[in-house]
Amino acid sequence: MPHSARPRGFTLIELIVVIALIAVLAAVVAPNLLGKAGEANRKAAAVQIEKISNAIELYKLETGTYPEEMVDLVEQPQGLDRWKGPYVRKKSQLLDPWGNELVLKQPGEHGSFDLISYGGDGRPGGDGDAADITNWD
Repeated sequence: MPHSARPRGFTLIELIVVIALIAVLAAVVAPNLLGKAGEANRKAAAVQIEKISNAIELYKLETGTYPEEMVDLVEQPQGLDRWKGPYVRKKSQLLDPWGNELVLKQPGEHGSFDLISYGGDGRPGGDGDAADITNWD
């Protein structure tokens, strides 16, 4: 059986074409995937804010007062005998999807309390993924 003298493999042109195709695909797909992740985080934060807001209202119903700090939903504050929690199972549930602490303002400017996630950038304000998610929107 005759063997060809030319070694098998890819030519430089073929490698460049494949790399170019991968770069084009990455340029098209990456923004779509990243956009979906940001949207998913925003939706998760909105659901989380609603859930924590309900826990805060239950805390108020049982203790007669709103929590002074978010950790009061997980750990009994000193001197509060009517606390029947925990109202949230773990401290990690008090972090938004980006890993930032949810902010509780009590009394609130928009209601009895304000609950805020500062979004992807962790700072007040912003647009898109960096926009705040609140319990009054």
